[in-house]
Amino acid sequence: MNSVPQLRQPCPPGACDCQRERLQDSPGADLRILLLTRAEEKRLLERLENLRDLNDLRHMQQRMYQQLGIHVQVVPGLNEVRSMRGIAIHIADHPGLCRKTRQAIPAAIRRGLERQPEIAYRLLDEHDLLRDA
Repeated sequence: MNSVPQLRQPCPPGACDCQRERLQDSPGADLRILLLTRAEEKRLLERLENLRDLNDLRHMQQRMYQQLGIHVQVVPGLNEVRSMRGIAIHIADHPGLCRKTRQAIPAAIRRGLERQPEIAYRLLDEHDLLRDA
């Protein structure tokens, strides 16, 4: 028996700019983002806070794109990187993605990087910023 997946509850009117209605009204629109319920969002954020290494971060980026259509980019910032705030985390605009979720994902990734600074070092190394160190 196939059950209908539970969709995320809509945000209160005027509280968010997620454009959920526009997404639902568009024929053939990618509705995967609406599968991210509040409970699933909590699991995702917890998982992002407990990253093991850079490969784990890349795996999570890939899974978020495959399952939800969310494209997350994590790269060293344009200026000198002195703390985790120097790591640029961008989420591509995506209709249906709640404003709070758009803010929570980068915050969870930063907390994960703070817990495992080795990930940030590997990220910098990947972009040749520590080439001569």
